[in-house]
Amino acid sequence: MSTVASRTFCSTPQRDAFQTWSAIVDLLTQGKTGAARSELLAVAGVAASVIADQAPKGAAIVVTCDGPRTRIYCLYDDDAIEGSDAKEDALGFDPLKGDWRVSLPCLTEDLAWVEDALKQHSTRITARDIAAAVTTKDATNVSKTEGLVFDPKGFLGS
Repeated sequence: MSTVASRTFCSTPQRDAFQTWSAIVDLLTQGKTGAARSELLAVAGVAASVIADQAPKGAAIVVTCDGPRTRIYCLYDDDAIEGSDAKEDALGFDPLKGDWRVSLPCLTEDLAWVEDALKQHSTRITARDIAAAVTTKDATNVSKTEGLVFDPKGFLGS
């Protein structure tokens, strides 16, 4: 069974979409400089567009690596202002260890241009339709037989 960590970031109006992506990059890189940070920042405009469209509200930004999988969601509007559901604390592992990948959720009508824009900067960072699950194409290092992951928000109907 694969371990999954989840984080939720306050976005608009508390932060603009670009600031939200910067905060996510800081979490993923653990504040370190290097090639991974440069690659993530190279797609900042595209990622900010996805965040501005509120795609990560219900569909996670999924980060896979040689360790646990990380799911990142965003809060918007009153939820972002209040911030009580935010969980932006550091991870207890390196989310970009080894062969890492990032899959951004994207609105169906924007998927083609987002995929093209991401390809210009990275092969590790891809986009998927918000209704689609992360596939092994998106995360080549994740087992096809993943165990059950409890989602308390979905269970409690919040």
